[in-house]
Amino acid sequence: MAGEQATERHLFFDDALLPSGWARGVRLTVAAGTIAAVETGAAPQPDDARHGCALPGLPNLHSHAFQRGMAGLAERRGPAGDSFWTWRETMYRFLDRMTPDDIRAVAALAYVEMLESGFTRVGEFHYLHHAPGGAPYADPAETSAAIVDAAAESGIALTLLPVLYAHAGFGAQPPTPAQARFVHDLDGYARLLAGAETAAARLPDAVVGVAPHSLRAVSAGQLAALAPLAAGRPVHIHIAEQVKEVEDCLAWSGARPVEWLLDHAAVDARWCLVHATHMTPGETAALAKSGAVAGLCPITEANLGDGLFPAEAFVAAGGRYGIGSDSNVLIDAAGELRLLEYGQRLVRRGRNLLARGEGRSTGTDLYAAAVEGGAAALGAPAGLTVGAPADIVSLDRGHSSLAGRSGDLLLDAFVFAAGRGAVDGVWRRGEKLVEAGRHRARDAVAARYAATLARLLA
Repeated sequence: MAGEQATERHLFFDDALLPSGWARGVRLTVAAGTIAAVETGAAPQPDDARHGCALPGLPNLHSHAFQRGMAGLAERRGPAGDSFWTWRETMYRFLDRMTPDDIRAVAALAYVEMLESGFTRVGEFHYLHHAPGGAPYADPAETSAAIVDAAAESGIALTLLPVLYAHAGFGAQPPTPAQARFVHDLDGYARLLAGAETAAARLPDAVVGVAPHSLRAVSAGQLAALAPLAAGRPVHIHIAEQVKEVEDCLAWSGARPVEWLLDHAAVDARWCLVHATHMTPGETAALAKSGAVAGLCPITEANLGDGLFPAEAFVAAGGRYGIGSDSNVLIDAAGELRLLEYGQRLVRRGRNLLARGEGRSTGTDLYAAAVEGGAAALGAPAGLTVGAPADIVSLDRGHSSLAGRSGDLLLDAFVFAAGRGAVDGVWRRGEKLVEAGRHRARDAVAARYAATLARLLA
């Protein structure tokens, strides 16, 4: 990454959230983009860069970056019941004209906004592969390379998740014309994955995983045949997002989606089940036991009317979760955590439901769980610990909502009161990309995005 140096640099923070909990007087040594040493109870040295409060950067485990360009376009009431399925038709129309350059421009802004929000790694669940009309590009990873370019420009860490999308519904229904830009067979997908690996090699610590889109878009045979390609990689899949999806899966197989997947695939800690909204208590317990991460996207799930994940029961059963910005209708790391907890409060009519015990801080437990679960889902280390990338978020101690607070109270105030407005600085591999809440490339990226959208929406 540009700016990485062999020489050591030192960052000093009055407070920092370490894997062991909050610590005072934390001095981080950064070398070649990673954390080489962590001192606590330290005093700042003359050459240290000094800051108030450090948090580990958050992983964003589920993004469709191109959808940032359609934020707000599906908020007009239709003639019948609006739903995820009517929103999907708007999405199909929006993407139909996008070129690789358009994808690059839209993704770059999404990634800038993620960094400004406190996300430092993104899991890009990328399924827009072919040219308008569905013809393959000469390079099967043409649009994946555009995603890599956007990540390089913004500086965000990337776990690239090329998507296998083959069918329109359960039982291997043929894809529709609107899905032509997504579709691969297994041989084509293998070529795509190889091309994505080549493109991603340009980035420091990039990861490439596999992503069967969903049980409705990949047949049982294709899912089984993916196992060799998935060996040693993160595996992500949409599942049980909508009631109709559950009903269709029952009609096809006699089982519910999560139930079917756990019975037919070797789901383990490498897997991320995105949404998993509609589960029985038995499925909830079984998913927790599998070690897979639940990929939760509360803002998008609320926007689409998906429903609420049974988070309280899942956490009580030992389940792991992370958060994602999904459709990128609003990119706000603290907002995702807040809405995750608030959704449970509204259903259960209680408070502090995702804190892990009496006297625990809800904000800290939410944040720590999202760091741990997100890192596991994206196949990359996270946290302020030796050997991890120096991916750091600092909060503005002068923000009114953080006044007089330290330790857990800082995170409670960040998540539930201040939000993204309290993000001050963001470092990626020790390089400061966001200062005073603003990404250093924002002006150029935003201008290109605006010109792209003016043409796409003309």
